[in-house]
Amino acid sequence: MEHKAIFITGVSGSGKTTIGQLLAQKTGYAFYDADDFHPQQNIDKMKAGEPLTDEDRWPWLDNLHHLASQKIQNESIIIACSALKQVYRKRLSNGIEANCRWVFLNGSYATIQQRMQQRKDHYMPAALLQSQFDALEIPAGAIEATIEMPPEAIVNYLIQAIQ
Repeated sequence: MEHKAIFITGVSGSGKTTIGQLLAQKTGYAFYDADDFHPQQNIDKMKAGEPLTDEDRWPWLDNLHHLASQKIQNESIIIACSALKQVYRKRLSNGIEANCRWVFLNGSYATIQQRMQQRKDHYMPAALLQSQFDALEIPAGAIEATIEMPPEAIVNYLIQAIQ
């Protein structure tokens, strides 16, 4: 059996990292947070309150695609990545589509804005949340989970849905 890449998607503040880490703990899959792969200029731009453009994202997405393509040769992985648009998801899964599973964490603007305002030490300001919702194209065929459930319940649901 070939190894899988599970992409946990959603807007900033939807819980991608929390859910991805918990899912990795329960499955034994390796976890990667796409935020850790942003070039410094992207981080600086977001810190300054400027949304990223597609041109800003292409090199980042290409690096993540390379990571996924290499890692699934030897292991199953989970990548927490906003992947807001279908064109981004296509770029991430190019050539490895059969090995990719998509999870979409769905939540209301109000809930996510409240979460973002409460978190500390993250470069993505709550002021950019609207730009995330504006760019969001809900992934067709993804396993969808509402963020209104507790994280453990979301992970248990995902484990059942992924198998």
